[in-house]
Amino acid sequence: MEEHQQARIIVETLHRAGFLAYYAGGWVRDFLLNHPSDDIDIATNAPPETVQALFSHTVPIGIAFGIILVIQEGHTYEVATFRQDFDYQDGRRPARIQFSTAAEDAKRRDFTINGLFYDPVREEILDYINGREDIRAGIIRAIGNPHERIKEDRLRMIRGIRLACRFGFQIEKKTEDAIRAHAMELFPAVAIERVVQELAKGHAFGNLQKMLLMLHEFGLLGSIFPEIEKISYEEIEHRIEPISRYPHSTPLIAFLLALFLNNTLESQLDLCKKLKIANTDQQFITFLFHTRKLIDDERKRIRAIENVEWAYLYAHHFCPISLQIIAAHLDKAHEKFFMQEHAERRDSLRPAIDRIHRHAPVVTSAELKQAGIQPGKQMGALLKEAERIAFNEHIYEPARIIEHLRQTPFWPLGDVKHLGI
Repeated sequence: MEEHQQARIIVETLHRAGFLAYYAGGWVRDFLLNHPSDDIDIATNAPPETVQALFSHTVPIGIAFGIILVIQEGHTYEVATFRQDFDYQDGRRPARIQFSTAAEDAKRRDFTINGLFYDPVREEILDYINGREDIRAGIIRAIGNPHERIKEDRLRMIRGIRLACRFGFQIEKKTEDAIRAHAMELFPAVAIERVVQELAKGHAFGNLQKMLLMLHEFGLLGSIFPEIEKISYEEIEHRIEPISRYPHSTPLIAFLLALFLNNTLESQLDLCKKLKIANTDQQFITFLFHTRKLIDDERKRIRAIENVEWAYLYAHHFCPISLQIIAAHLDKAHEKFFMQEHAERRDSLRPAIDRIHRHAPVVTSAELKQAGIQPGKQMGALLKEAERIAFNEHIYEPARIIEHLRQTPFWPLGDVKHLGI
């Protein structure tokens, strides 16, 4: 597997200064599984102050825990001093630490598959916790006492499930029992942002659907979303079946909203706020909601949808993904027809869509002014009506649009042509 040359330089620099230094954790696991990874953390017996002295560009992000960021030729690496952790009190951080050895450092980590070290100079794996054996066997096993590991950081319950789903591994029985026992203790020990990060990682590796089901099986999904705690596994499986057909670029929150039925826009945005979802993704959810409503209105014949509405819908950059999400919830026969119908309508409105993208109105304010319309609310109404006529009637000549406008109530009553004189 290709490694970062800059990371190797850091290790070699520490070696020359008389210290041990290894790649640690997830990169080593992925190396043994032959999975591409450029996320390299480095562990060393060098004190953090020495790390700072050896490298010109560092950031002390956690110096109390022995963690220094080293920036080498534009690449950033976390360099941590071997340590032992003691007296976890908040379900996340130790109250005190003690700098230690590689063997002791391995024992403080979460799962055996994440507790390995790799010496890139000697090209040697260092395994103090039988991690290689568990990788070969496809097992997720907590290091030491699983209850203690989980109490130290309850997010490890979700991480263990995410890793099991990513690699197709089984969770070892004692570790599984511990996760089930502590599933409802996730909050307030863990910040919701950290939970969302784990779900986002599951999504990034294409395992979110499987991960959500496993979280529900272990009791964690109900801890995150109490509203669905009592819902059966089979119902959750049914609800999220369509997400396998969502485009991968779909925002994470859209996948999660599939867990809930018949949500109002207000309740969807409340969930976004609870999960601290970015504003752009909240905007996507709002657009998706209104797109669904527009399509439902047409299907149920609640009202006629004009071309101008469709043109603005298709011109929006959220539209392609939104249509694919809506189609995913249809049966296969209707899904194909749905996408074909919208593709044909979009093609028919291409001139209108192009004008929207170019901010090029068919009739301009200057042309209306030349026709005798003064700036103000009336001109604004006429410009809007001109666009509606153009897109609905497929008319793109300004003179013809203005003639149409003269026949509408929006044109001033004192106009000679409008009075028929």
